[in-house]
Amino acid sequence: MSAPASLRRRATVEGLGTAALVAVVVGSGIQATELTQDVGTQLLANSLATVFGLGVLIALLGPVSGAHFNPAVTLAAWFTGRRTGDGPGDGPGLREVAAYLPAQIVGAIAGAVLADAMFGKPLVELSAHDRFAGHLWLAEAVATAGLVWLVFGLARAGRAHLAPLLVAAYIGAAYWFTSSTSFANPAVTIGRAFTDTFAGIAPTSVLPFLAAQLVGAAAGLGLVALCFGRPATARGDEAVVPRVEQRPAAPAARSPEESTLAR
Repeated sequence: MSAPASLRRRATVEGLGTAALVAVVVGSGIQATELTQDVGTQLLANSLATVFGLGVLIALLGPVSGAHFNPAVTLAAWFTGRRTGDGPGDGPGLREVAAYLPAQIVGAIAGAVLADAMFGKPLVELSAHDRFAGHLWLAEAVATAGLVWLVFGLARAGRAHLAPLLVAAYIGAAYWFTSSTSFANPAVTIGRAFTDTFAGIAPTSVLPFLAAQLVGAAAGLGLVALCFGRPATARGDEAVVPRVEQRPAAPAARSPEESTLAR
């Protein structure tokens, strides 16, 4: 098999993927508010764009970095691998976490700035959209718990290949069944504080959201343990989509089946 992507490349992909995700979320929100004044239609447009964009990004970039795009997923993967103790390949180490998290946060901010630039908005304008309320924090904990439950549950059930479809579908549903519209992502939450548009969140509302998301991530891991038992030994950095590694080209005398991609 060929060597996996370097940590630098994986961190770069995480940053680019998170930037693209936030650009989709913020940009579709701006577009929706410019096309209609109906809030329900605005949220529908925003959620559909997010579903399609997230599914594409996971399918495209998952084979390189695992397509976390989310510090809560990265931290949960690290914690799960740390708990198994079955070998160094079980999950991302602190070095990977230290590379992924800043990349995701910087990418999220860059994505918000890019979306604002595409629509002729001020490049950096802190949001005035207050989201400071207990029921919103509960919603964020629920949304993040469900996301972590799904991501690691799919990996544990051997169905991680369905992640592009099912993770995107879950986020789309959570837009509607949670009062917070399901940020469920610390990096995205921080990035959305830098845009005073439909998808924004006031900086004063960010910290409680982050705390609720971390609580939700822990609850999600608890649900995984309850439903599936002891964590599997799959690599934690493959928690969303297994990374693809290729075999060297087979000699001409070998059968075609022996030169297929190996996961």
